[in-house]
Amino acid sequence: MRNVTLILDDGSRFSGKSFGYEKPVAGEVVFNTAMTGYPESLTDPSYAGQLMTLTYPLIGNYGVPPFTIGPNGLATFMESEKIHAEAIIVSDYSYEYSHWNAAESLGDWLKREQVPGITGIDTRELTKVLREHGVMMGKIVFDDAPDNLPEAAYAGVNYVDKVSCKEVIRYNEGADKKKVVLVDCGVKTNIIRCLLKRDVEVIRVPWDYDFNGLEFDGLFISNGPGDPDTCDAAVQNIRKAMENEKLPIFGICMGNQLLSKAGGAKIYKLKYGHRSHNQPVRMVGTERCFITSQNHGYAVDNNTLGADWEPLFINMNDGSNEGIKHKTNPWFSAQFHPEAASGPTDTEFLFDEFVNLLK
Repeated sequence: MRNVTLILDDGSRFSGKSFGYEKPVAGEVVFNTAMTGYPESLTDPSYAGQLMTLTYPLIGNYGVPPFTIGPNGLATFMESEKIHAEAIIVSDYSYEYSHWNAAESLGDWLKREQVPGITGIDTRELTKVLREHGVMMGKIVFDDAPDNLPEAAYAGVNYVDKVSCKEVIRYNEGADKKKVVLVDCGVKTNIIRCLLKRDVEVIRVPWDYDFNGLEFDGLFISNGPGDPDTCDAAVQNIRKAMENEKLPIFGICMGNQLLSKAGGAKIYKLKYGHRSHNQPVRMVGTERCFITSQNHGYAVDNNTLGADWEPLFINMNDGSNEGIKHKTNPWFSAQFHPEAASGPTDTEFLFDEFVNLLK
């Protein structure tokens, strides 16, 4: 195991050992407090460009499920077709694993997909640094090759364009089925699974594709990585679709931000984002509170919502926006992940509410 050093932009240094693919890498260093779900998190396209720190100390003890593709063309156990995070940073990697569905170790999977993994890092201290300073760029450097310094940019990079599909893909086709256009900004597989479970036809289109010429009954805007301000083409297409005031629209994560932008609101970057399984959100106007799975670094500014819009959910920890809805039209969104994968599924009913609007 080669010795490595994680170097943050503020000069902080953390020493560890490599257990994944051996290459130096740079990216935005973020932390996730979930206790489980590393296969889903690593394959979540929203982590593109980021070095993912897991605060839960023991990682790898249940291995990695097999990479299989179902009859619908979707990965069975993963959230996309490959690992999207630039690297994974853990405190205590478990070389031994045991699980009924495990096919290989986390380390072997990382090596196969050429993604670095480092262990032996004081992730509690690293998380405290990121909480105080905010997320920042960092690089993983091998101690025996100190001059091999990787470089990367995160701000202003259109990561959505890197992870979106490149052509239109149709799932569950049928003449009698309701049709949903899914704008793929980096969609997680379980979002598509949740829609297919409700027996709609899904028309998955690239993030900048003008879908307004297609025949469809509802519009879904997916999650995705990076800065929503780099996705103006998607915003323009959503705005065009909103000319039909009866068209049901549902957005998740990045989809919440793009729908908000189409409605005239502004977005800002959170200091260290929300990445966990236990974010409490309250449905505005009610006492209903839900525990949600989240992964985002940007948020909608509630104060910039137009007169026709209102917050749908609010984060109970920091008061930030967790969803919006239009006061009269069937348009709503969630900043969290109702489809989970991984995490709690308490809010999966939002898919039912969307599909019921199509009828």
